[in-house]
Amino acid sequence: MGREFVDIFDEWADSYEASVAGEDPEYRDVFEGYDNILNAVASSVSGKVIEFGTGTGNLTAKLVEAGFSVIGIEPNTKMRHATAIRFPSIKVIDGDLIQFEVGTESINAFVSTYVFHHLTDEEKREALLKYAALLPTNGKVVFADTAFISEEAKQERIAKERARGFHHVADDLEREYYTTIPILTKLFDEAGFQVHFTRMNDFVWLMEANKL
Repeated sequence: MGREFVDIFDEWADSYEASVAGEDPEYRDVFEGYDNILNAVASSVSGKVIEFGTGTGNLTAKLVEAGFSVIGIEPNTKMRHATAIRFPSIKVIDGDLIQFEVGTESINAFVSTYVFHHLTDEEKREALLKYAALLPTNGKVVFADTAFISEEAKQERIAKERARGFHHVADDLEREYYTTIPILTKLFDEAGFQVHFTRMNDFVWLMEANKL
């Protein structure tokens, strides 16, 4: 994950909760149904769970409430500190979607929300191959993130957001590595997963993948 994406969250750490609550009109559609998205991820896993990009600990809270054993991985110092304050008993370590160490822990699932797009498609492939090597048969990867049914749909969304005057959202979609459902399906398949996609709002899809 590029350093520039880690640094973005230095600026966003203090306002992140307001954004996910829909208080920022530009990002309201991106975070529509945010609590439902968190619940969908948390209800799809069990056992020992690795959470990427803990942020301020919102998904962590759902996982802890469900009784799962959680290890958080967060590259941003401010966000990592925010999660550690909320959940002092949870191990939150420095790392990202590819570069992380969990020792000899037996892992049942990898989860994240609004994180996977920080990787290029080639980096996504590398990450999924690593998860497959660490998971048992029927282990799961459950990610929720913005994706598009096609590249044309992505370009149409960027144009729509610019027409609405939502240039920050449009810039995000152009700058970061939002990909398509066909590409994601291919990447999961190649890594040995069977994946199912559920649309959660106009931007976000739930990606639920089982290791074969």
